[in-house]
Amino acid sequence: MRRRLFLTAAGGWALSGCSTAEAPRLRPPVRRFPPGVRYEEHTVRLAAGPVRYQVLSVAPDAPVKLGAVHGARLDSAETVRSMAKRAGAVAAVNGSFFDIRTSAVFSGYDGDPLGLYVENNVLLSEAANGRTALVLSEDAVPGRITETRSVSRVVAADGAARVIDGVNRMPGRIVGCGGVGGDVLQGQPHTAPAHNKLCTDRDELVLFTPQWGTDAARAPAGTVEAVLAGGRVLRLREPAGGPVPAGGRVLQGTGTAAAWLHRHAVPGTVLRITSQVYDSAGRRLSGKNLTVLQAGPRLLRDGRVDINIEANGLSPTALSQRHPRTLAGFTRDGTLLLMTVDGRDPGTSIGVTMAEAAELMRAWEADDALNLDGGGSTTMVVLGQLRNRPRGSEGARVTERAVANALVVVAA
Repeated sequence: MRRRLFLTAAGGWALSGCSTAEAPRLRPPVRRFPPGVRYEEHTVRLAAGPVRYQVLSVAPDAPVKLGAVHGARLDSAETVRSMAKRAGAVAAVNGSFFDIRTSAVFSGYDGDPLGLYVENNVLLSEAANGRTALVLSEDAVPGRITETRSVSRVVAADGAARVIDGVNRMPGRIVGCGGVGGDVLQGQPHTAPAHNKLCTDRDELVLFTPQWGTDAARAPAGTVEAVLAGGRVLRLREPAGGPVPAGGRVLQGTGTAAAWLHRHAVPGTVLRITSQVYDSAGRRLSGKNLTVLQAGPRLLRDGRVDINIEANGLSPTALSQRHPRTLAGFTRDGTLLLMTVDGRDPGTSIGVTMAEAAELMRAWEADDALNLDGGGSTTMVVLGQLRNRPRGSEGARVTERAVANALVVVAA
């Protein structure tokens, strides 16, 4: 029997299409949704087996703020429930892929988002150029889904300029690839999932912001970093990997970038750092409380299935793999849909392929949609409660995974 669960406007739970014996045990919610926000749970049966999913819809005129949040610090992962609680969110789902510690290419910092991450107009992670992103802004309703790239540069007092390769990550290691400059793919075949690929670059300039954590990333021998306050160079530090000053930043250089800092980052002078983010048409993204979260692949474009796996560094085999999923999209009237799909639970919920995920979002009248991080990361928190059943592998116990960031819905 198809099961449907929804939260009523009065703040109570109601069930339809579900007998008393089937009803999940729910604690009374401690808060109510704002008008225009609705939560439902469903089970559907595909030819391959049952699929249970959760969906949160947010009307374009709902009195809420939409955005993304990270954990207490970017160099460490945190659960969605913990991040939602800190943000005061009525609902949240997990966001971008990240440098997960179980990966064969883990660089040592499991809170590091992979790809573009802009939070409240601040660039906290550079783009994997050309990959798909969710874009939200308070003065642009609805949000949108587009392919994105980022450009960051530093200009010294003597006029010398250099591209900044990365933001808030280990220098020389580009997990997921898609960066700028002389990135070289290491070991893995080109058909490996994008977030399991590793590219390296011996000559990199990486910016660390206060959101990263107490200290900049540990760096190889021969690296140097410029410690900045208000853009002014306080000192050069060797070896790199020291504290990020409160309200300041650190520019860390390897190879030729280290030599550039020695020549041009003169203590007492000012380094001017700029960053821009662009959409697929080359337009600069901006707006109040701008949020950009890169993941992928795209699933729908203008109501049609458009799974752009190549643009997102994925292989054709990704289309047929069945996993738990986290999905986001917009209907034609601007309603935001956030969906999680349970999987790895034979007989109860088997997960979906990318094509099935696209059709599921289209059944909910999404016009544009994309895939966010999935698998064991898939998490839906509603009114402080975990609503889905995250599993790291088939048959594993339900466990909330610590992740890099979360999309949150906060009452205005």
